Amino acid sequence: MSGRSFASTLRDRLPFLRWSVLRFALGGRTFVKTGQVGDGRERVARDYVLALSPTGDPDAVLAALDDFARNHSLLVNIGDEKGLILDAALRKTTPTLLLELGGYCGYSAIRTARLLSADARLVSVEMSPDNAEIARALLAHAGLADRVSVVVGTIGDGGDTVKRLIEEHGFGPGAVDFVFLDHDKSAYLPDLKTILEAGWLHPGSLVVADNVGIPGAPDYRRYMRDAEGTSWRTVEHHTHTEYQSLLKDLVLESEYLG
Repeated sequence: MSGRSFASTLRDRLPFLRWSVLRFALGGRTFVKTGQVGDGRERVARDYVLALSPTGDPDAVLAALDDFARNHSLLVNIGDEKGLILDAALRKTTPTLLLELGGYCGYSAIRTARLLSADARLVSVEMSPDNAEIARALLAHAGLADRVSVVVGTIGDGGDTVKRLIEEHGFGPGAVDFVFLDHDKSAYLPDLKTILEAGWLHPGSLVVADNVGIPGAPDYRRYMRDAEGTSWRTVEHHTHTEYQSLLKDLVLESEYLG
């Protein structure tokens, strides 16, 4: 095994030895509060992708983001391994209106939008205005800006964002075909309940939730288990956390039964 391949394997197996991972851990409180690690890596990632990927090629943009996150500074994208689970869930359906909670730098929005039909729309809700701008820049670079609207806010902000989704983006009874959850893990369940109370889902709507294992969303997982076969049907995908092969994670794919 070459020194380079050994270093790559060691990095994948022992991700906590990477400085960018340690820096992320040290900036955990900053990330929860602001949506960014605090060392500027999100802006650097944007510039890296814009410089190294061609315009109008979503797969090249994703590859550049994966390369940056694996070999330079860790990003909290769903990533390439778990991204395949998201891809497969999208291909099972023909969604026309999709909701993403937690847009970060636009990785999952790009991954999603590249698989949508021309008449489908994704609305990505992101708490950080800075992240939202980065996501918009990368979506435009990927040639997908016409399929994705990035909204700054949170579902739990007292109704302001819910109102915007209704008034500006056509959300209403039975309108939402697909939801991707990748934001504050403690908000997964309350935000899903808000969506259910609004009546936006219909039988057959899919909800995919990342990071149910790490950092973890135990109340959300318990809710889905308790509702299995009555209002939800869930598949638990056993996988790994972003950009390494040591730490186990769970992605839940849940079909709403009504």
